Amino acid sequence: MTRRVLVIALSLLVFGCTAPSPAPVDAKPEIAEQNKKFSAAVTAKDPAAIAALYAEDAVLMPPNAAAVRGRAAIQAYWQAFLDSGVTNGTLTSSDVSNTDTDAIEAGTWVIRAPDGTVAENGKYMVWWKKSANGWHFYRDIFNSDRPVAPPAK
Repeated sequence: MTRRVLVIALSLLVFGCTAPSPAPVDAKPEIAEQNKKFSAAVTAKDPAAIAALYAEDAVLMPPNAAAVRGRAAIQAYWQAFLDSGVTNGTLTSSDVSNTDTDAIEAGTWVIRAPDGTVAENGKYMVWWKKSANGWHFYRDIFNSDRPVAPPAK
């Protein structure tokens, strides 16, 4: 009987006295700030600033291309992208949910040509990772809302 009471008391102590974990701090404001930095870096044609927003081991998954792995390769990708004549890029977040160290974001993007017209637009999803230096793109995938061109005959 004494042993049974001891087991019940220990069970209550271990399982019944734990406080619920506090909710993680909302990452939306920090991610919105990172997205503003991304847009500013596109406008400034600064691929190094864009790449700095990515984790060292990030993976960028652009449409119709192989995955781009690592910050240096991601910088080279964005350099080629900016060299194509893009003058402005805007990310608009529609949904963010997060834990203390990970966040998932969905949204839309628009890029503009030098004359200000919309060159391309689409949607994206980002898996963000938080480190001591803040939130960084960890897995970034995007695609176009434009129809695929029919194959050449």
